[in-house]
Amino acid sequence: MADVHVVALCGSLRDSSTTRVALERVLAAAETVGASTELVDLRAYELPMFDADRDRSAAGDAEELAARMREADTVVLGSPMYHGSYSSPLKTALDYCGFDEFEETTVGLLAVSGGSFPVPALEHMRSVCRALNAWVIPHQVAIPNAHSAVEDGTLADPDLEKRAVTLGRRAVQYATIEPDPDSFESDQNVGAEGK
Repeated sequence: MADVHVVALCGSLRDSSTTRVALERVLAAAETVGASTELVDLRAYELPMFDADRDRSAAGDAEELAARMREADTVVLGSPMYHGSYSSPLKTALDYCGFDEFEETTVGLLAVSGGSFPVPALEHMRSVCRALNAWVIPHQVAIPNAHSAVEDGTLADPDLEKRAVTLGRRAVQYATIEPDPDSFESDQNVGAEGK
């Protein structure tokens, strides 16, 4: 598994982001089983709102972001839940990607909520991945009550820690899985293809 490269895409822009802490734990676990890893922090990218009439090469750092996604064997998407879905920075980042970046790629999901479990955000990310013909790892990480989830820069709850570690290991284990046939959604999706 030493040739597996896992990229985590952080959809939170907050400096004290629970999402980022959890993704860092996922990546650390992937490294323990031999993967190389990278955290793509969207705070470092200039990504204007997606416009289908604008080429990706003329959209700030969108081409660099897409290249990072193409280099991954597994992508782990992480987002806080905002208004029952995932964050707009992550949505913009995904809009600049398409089949070239995600088709037949293994994807892990992680979502964080200030209140109850962020299941809708996970479902929405899963739907986007299905539309791009990605293979989504069945194991996912849902972190409720973000205000108490992190202590001293680490996940405070041993169960959450275990879930994050498991996702990191699964990201490596399933990096080369044989994907299922194309989904119905992917046939209907034109998205950012060619942009």
